[in-house]
Amino acid sequence: MPELWTSCVDWLTLHAVAPFLALIHLDGLAGDPREIAAALLVALAQVLVIGLVLRPLETLAPAERWRDRRLTRIDRTYTLVMLLGLNPLFAYLVLMPLANWAGGGADVAGTDAAASGLAHWLPWFQQHPLALFLTYYLIYDFVYYWMHRVQHAIPWWWALHSMHHSQRQMSCWTNDRGSYVDGFLQSMVLATVGLLIGVEPEQFALLMFVGELVQNLSHTNVRFGFGRVLDKIFVDPKFHRLHHMIVDPERPRLHDCNYGQVFSLWDVLFGTALYGEPPRPTGVGDPMVDIDNERGLVAMQWGAFRRFWGALWTRAGWTPGDVAFDERYRPVPTAHVDLHAFERDCAPGASASALEAERTPA
Repeated sequence: MPELWTSCVDWLTLHAVAPFLALIHLDGLAGDPREIAAALLVALAQVLVIGLVLRPLETLAPAERWRDRRLTRIDRTYTLVMLLGLNPLFAYLVLMPLANWAGGGADVAGTDAAASGLAHWLPWFQQHPLALFLTYYLIYDFVYYWMHRVQHAIPWWWALHSMHHSQRQMSCWTNDRGSYVDGFLQSMVLATVGLLIGVEPEQFALLMFVGELVQNLSHTNVRFGFGRVLDKIFVDPKFHRLHHMIVDPERPRLHDCNYGQVFSLWDVLFGTALYGEPPRPTGVGDPMVDIDNERGLVAMQWGAFRRFWGALWTRAGWTPGDVAFDERYRPVPTAHVDLHAFERDCAPGASASALEAERTPA
């Protein structure tokens, strides 16, 4: 299998990636074109899993039934653009040059990447690569959990991240729906941590792939989980769906839960785990965010950036807490907002939520 993988990467690099980079004058940069080829092959595998495994599961055991899946189509576009375009280019143009500059990946300026970070501090790991990778993943997922909480807590970051949460029809395609500025910030945080602990580029790619595939599953519109034991350790679709629930005016902090990416144990340990709730409608009640559902890809990115820009230059944008956004894209603490107004704005017939009448839990 390793030889077949290498052959496929080499073939794709020679016949597709290298000619394309030369055509757009990006060849000769610090990144390795083989990284793009490898990322494309991994992305193709991921798309096949989503389309051939997760999507049929949504038909067999849906958490919500929809008369049509109109709102899911933009998420499918996001997934294809991200996995087959932006992710490989980002790795080539940013992550690989950053790793090489910091001494990762190859032997740069006499630095052995395999003997840096955790493998350098604890030499035992050099003889136990599987244990090293699992430790990397625990650290990676722990950092993701706290970063995710910050995305919700800091209004200017929520202004970006809210686009991911605005989807009323959360499905197996929803994971890659998000602001590209938000994605860049996430990637830089995780890549910096990876460099500090000595993760090699190939291992980092595998960490990202496992995390992304699990998130594709956790966003899938299905009503089952992993059971009462495993769901205390791993994030399953029931667990993550509660994280995406629309605000409940009677229990306004209920949705402040379930931040884990792969391991739900962080939520259990730090008191943010929520279990036992039935499937609830997903989305964001704030009309200035909910309107994303009526927009195309470019307009959604622009709307999220306007919220971000409006929050960045206000004191409220830096004050932790739940916010909504006014007509000038400035954050307003939800403590000053009648959350029942969000219920009315999201009622059947409202222009920003025309499909809400079609949502009935399965």
